[in-house]
Amino acid sequence: MAFIRVNRIVLHHQVLGRAEGPALVFINSLGSDFRIWQEVVPAFADRFRVVLYDKRGHGLSDAPPAPYTIDDHTGDLIALLDHLDIDKAALIGLSVGGMIAQRLAVRSPERVQALTLCCTAAKIGTPELWAERIAGVEKGGIEPLADNVLQRWFTPSFRESHADEVAGWRNMLVRTPAHGYAGTCAAIRDADLRPDAGRIAAPTLCVAGDQDGSTPADVVKDTAELIPGARFALIDGAGHIPCVEKPAVLSNLINRHMQEAGLV
Repeated sequence: MAFIRVNRIVLHHQVLGRAEGPALVFINSLGSDFRIWQEVVPAFADRFRVVLYDKRGHGLSDAPPAPYTIDDHTGDLIALLDHLDIDKAALIGLSVGGMIAQRLAVRSPERVQALTLCCTAAKIGTPELWAERIAGVEKGGIEPLADNVLQRWFTPSFRESHADEVAGWRNMLVRTPAHGYAGTCAAIRDADLRPDAGRIAAPTLCVAGDQDGSTPADVVKDTAELIPGARFALIDGAGHIPCVEKPAVLSNLINRHMQEAGLV
């Protein structure tokens, strides 16, 4: 694990796998850190240079004052790639991480070799929804919202059969800095990537969980239809965080997409 200062903040990151391999960058969801990918990364570490990082406001990275924008998050990722001397990478983005990936593919298309957009969309939610979420966090922190968030993250069967694990992921969520969480809520609220989706040239796979309470499958599919040549895949028995709930299925989908993109 390592820390660097970019754009006046400290970013926590980790680089694993094959140093000379193609770069594969994982971008986390709202309220999570890069530990959510721990069951997915081993499927790629033998062939790829895997980059994990905590976006601003999350994990062990700095949480500057809110609000943030998607371009703030995208600029942080570009600066991290520059620091690591990575000219091109395949991106796997979950939820807001998928929005960051989409934005990077438009801002710097020459740097993006492939996209896997997981449980995300070009537009997520409504301004009213995010204003209510931000107000709740500013008033009482993340704790009062946590159980409702977990219901969207994981299916009922997973919450029942993996209660201790879900409790651990709850700890991760509620320990996210409140202003970091609210700042990223504002970034999602203000981002509408639909007008630029048609400019995404990288091979794109859009993945949805069939029981996702945050970005339902039809919302993810709508985004796939905006991106030229994008494919859509549905994971059965998954909520909003399939990298935790269905890591083997998601890994297989990503691996197949990397093969079709000519990266393995």
